[in-house]
Amino acid sequence: MDIVGAGWAFPAALTADGRVALTTGHDEVAQAIRLVLATRPGERPMRPEFGCAIHELVFDPLDAGTVSRADQAVREALERWEPRIDLDDLVFSADQEDPAVLYIDVRYRLRGTSDPRNLVFPFYLVPPTPPAPLPDEPAAMVTAPVAAGYRPDVAADVR
Repeated sequence: MDIVGAGWAFPAALTADGRVALTTGHDEVAQAIRLVLATRPGERPMRPEFGCAIHELVFDPLDAGTVSRADQAVREALERWEPRIDLDDLVFSADQEDPAVLYIDVRYRLRGTSDPRNLVFPFYLVPPTPPAPLPDEPAAMVTAPVAAGYRPDVAADVR
């Protein structure tokens, strides 16, 4: 029994003879996993719950707490939206050159098989912005330009 089936290739494309391009087998499942992980809940019309809540973490720092929440979000999404797989493990690793990239190694098997597979999904966080340096002395502070006609010595009573 074939539980994988066939589905539209993603991104959607046409074959040379004008038909919708399809993908089958392990490629179909890998594309489905990527689609689940890349979709924010609420983004897909007619299926607002579809997707992975990992996108709520995009502004979080890359630390153990964020990895723990990412693990939970990915597990819940794949268990709910990809019933053709048994999830064996999730392994998270940071990119050594870019601190804003978290790699998610999804280790799985097609249900009913003993054929281990894996897929690495890069998740991009927004890197933290360092705070602006404070001026050394108050006199060095930059002030906003004064509007024409503004006189700080004259109090305006606006009611």
